[in-house]
Amino acid sequence: MHALDVDWDHPTDPRPGPRLDHVRAYVSTAGADGHLWHGVPTLLLSTLDRATDRAVRTPLIYCEDAGRHIVLASAYGAPDHPHWYRNLTAHPEVRLQVGSATFTALARTATPQEREVYWEMMTALWPPFDDDRAAARPREIPLVILERVG
Repeated sequence: MHALDVDWDHPTDPRPGPRLDHVRAYVSTAGADGHLWHGVPTLLLSTLDRATDRAVRTPLIYCEDAGRHIVLASAYGAPDHPHWYRNLTAHPEVRLQVGSATFTALARTATPQEREVYWEMMTALWPPFDDDRAAARPREIPLVILERVG
């Protein structure tokens, strides 16, 4: 399935719990409630699920630089990459909601040089990412750059 054929408007959301509550508040208020989570900016990332060919939506902390959105695939320091990251490595075309704006983007893993710069930006924004990095070892937490298409 090509990402253009995905029903981006009806993604699968997280299981019931705080993440689902966050996503529902974000969507129902066009980001007015949910864009800032614990004082940090979040976006909603929809990826094409490799197994089901359905869009899957995930809330993530992000920073922005030169119009690009940067996120970390930390998975709270888990030993494996999160599902959404494995999805976007297979299908890099994604859908983002940032506040009230919704748009298509292309995802890619940061280069080592970009990683140095953006890791510091992300941990300045959310210091627990350093704890995630320590817990994830030997896994390197991917830093992902999302660039708007069009």
